[in-house]
Amino acid sequence: MPRDLDEARRVANEKLLAGLLPVLDNLERGLAVEGGDPATLRGGVELTLRELIRVADASGLKAVGSIGEAFDPERHQAMAMVDSAQHGAGKIVAVMKKGYVLKERLLRPALVSVSKATGRSCA
Repeated sequence: MPRDLDEARRVANEKLLAGLLPVLDNLERGLAVEGGDPATLRGGVELTLRELIRVADASGLKAVGSIGEAFDPERHQAMAMVDSAQHGAGKIVAVMKKGYVLKERLLRPALVSVSKATGRSCA
């Protein structure tokens, strides 16, 4: 049984790393370009980021913590409480760092600012 588990992990790692190879190729190509137009460079970085997100998504990695989403202490870490006329109490109003779950297992909580009820102070 342990041998089967090790083999399953090896295959999963190979699949993930094979998916990352085009991302590595694109980053290396981008770094090899000297000079160049900043807009073109930005476009290349955006394409590479989309490719990385696609690979991560295919492996079950999902971002958590979006503006307007209800604060969830199981997935978010409140860094600040702020007044917000635009959002109801307990809603995410800013994301300092995205959080991530891997197949519903939290890898890193999102660091967020959360709206508080108007007129209440943060203790």
